[in-house]
Amino acid sequence: MEQDHGRSTFEELIMEALLCPSCQAELDTRSKEQTCGQCQANVRVTAICPTCQQELERLKACGAVDYFCNHCNSLISKRSVQFKAALV
Repeated sequence: MEQDHGRSTFEELIMEALLCPSCQAELDTRSKEQTCGQCQANVRVTAICPTCQQELERLKACGAVDYFCNHCNSLISKRSVQFKAALV
C-alpha cells in the first residue's frame, strides 16, 4: 500500500479538526462551544464551508441539523462540512 506524503484525505482533515487544540482529545461537533472532557479547556467548534472557507450557519429543525453558507447562499451537506476547533 502506497502512502501519499504531504496530502491528507478529507476524513483525516475532519479528524484533525475535531481534536482538542490543547490535548488532542476527540471533540463532539454537535455543540458549538464545549469543555474538553480530558483537559477541561474551553473549545469552540466552527463549521466551515468547503467551497468558500467561510463560517456556516447551523440550522436546527425537527431534530435535523443542516448548514447554510451565507456567502455562497446555499445549503451545505453535513457530509461535506469541515470543522475547526479553537480554544476560547
